[in-house]
Amino acid sequence: MPRIKLPLPSRIDFEMHLTLRVGDMNYGGHMGNDSVLTIAHEARVQFLQSLALEERNFYGVSLLMADSAVVYKKEAFYGDNLIIQISVSELYNYGFELLYLIKDVNSNLEVARVKTGLVCYSHKDKKITTLPMDFYNKFS
Repeated sequence: MPRIKLPLPSRIDFEMHLTLRVGDMNYGGHMGNDSVLTIAHEARVQFLQSLALEERNFYGVSLLMADSAVVYKKEAFYGDNLIIQISVSELYNYGFELLYLIKDVNSNLEVARVKTGLVCYSHKDKKITTLPMDFYNKFS
């Protein structure tokens, strides 16, 4: 199976810092693969908050994760300071993709790249719905 390739984003739309916690470590003593998606989720929530949005109230609809991909670049350890940068990449009729660069602050080396595909969902209608134009216009 060929390796997944995630491109470097052309711009950064949001960034946050996070110090790795003991709960982020696995039995190998480094950041666990499950923690990478948890860190991406935290970054996504903070990104949306910076826009006065939420996953459960995204311009009146919700966001659901349709898919995710992770490419690991180097180990990270307890106490490491990370910077997580988010870029809104692809915009679709029903959603969009976010690219996340997770880097070690001290070395500036990449720890991981993550991509999540998000779709807009109406709980009232129980179906996916179109991407709100406000978001499209802001990031197109």
